[in-house]
Amino acid sequence: MNYTGRFAPSPTGPLHFGSLVAALASFCDAHAADGKWLLRMEDIDTPREMPGAADLILRQLEAYGLEWDGEVLFQHTRHEAYREALQELQSRGEIFWCRCSRAELTRGNNSLYPGNCRHFLSPRDDAAVRVRVPAGRATFTDRIFGPQTETVEEIVGDFVIQRRDGLFAYQLAVVVDDAMQGITDVVRGADLLSNTARQIVLQGLLKLETPRYMHLPLVLHADGSKLSKQTFAPAIPLPADGSLLWQALDFLHQQPPVALKQEPLHEIVRWGVENWQPGKIQPTNF
Repeated sequence: MNYTGRFAPSPTGPLHFGSLVAALASFCDAHAADGKWLLRMEDIDTPREMPGAADLILRQLEAYGLEWDGEVLFQHTRHEAYREALQELQSRGEIFWCRCSRAELTRGNNSLYPGNCRHFLSPRDDAAVRVRVPAGRATFTDRIFGPQTETVEEIVGDFVIQRRDGLFAYQLAVVVDDAMQGITDVVRGADLLSNTARQIVLQGLLKLETPRYMHLPLVLHADGSKLSKQTFAPAIPLPADGSLLWQALDFLHQQPPVALKQEPLHEIVRWGVENWQPGKIQPTNF
């Protein structure tokens, strides 16, 4: 199989150590398979985007020796492709327009969409677009967390693929772009594991291939919360600190030798690729 992987950060802030772990893992997995490693900037949620963050992320990846193949794909250039996907789903009656308020959706403390607007099959002003989730189970085998099964219809219900403000939702954009880029393998944090079943539903409706998935254990703060931009995780420093690459390999249970800490950045990355063993990664903390 010709392997094509990707790293797809959102420019809502700089990369932190958890981001570095995900980037390094996906980079090593791709290059250990003699594959391509693509970079996609998931910049469709403009209200949350931090000015200058996209450029900073590119500089951080370059500084840490994680060079991508080809041109960077920016999702803000892909709106026409997302519209075409919506039109394809609409032509088969697989989406509807929803004006439900947040209060209506949270009534009863139930996260399952109640189906109030399923009969609105034509565009409506000030409405979100939801996909009509078919019955049946979405199943896949995660390369770390093992067999996964979810009945999306019963757990989530009809989910949003275009927001009321007109912005395209993550679930639609990631599926369309993974297919367009020919992504065969997705390596990302375990916080996105729960999104995978919905993405498989969309892949089925759009008649797209489903890639292999590998979800990584999360890097946590001392209090057990996820290391993230929202929890004010510090940015990985520039100039690059090679010891952080060593720590990332150690977090991924790759057992890098202690002496590797003192080696140049490119040697640490090279060691990571040549000694990459994803089977050592443990499905912990999730």
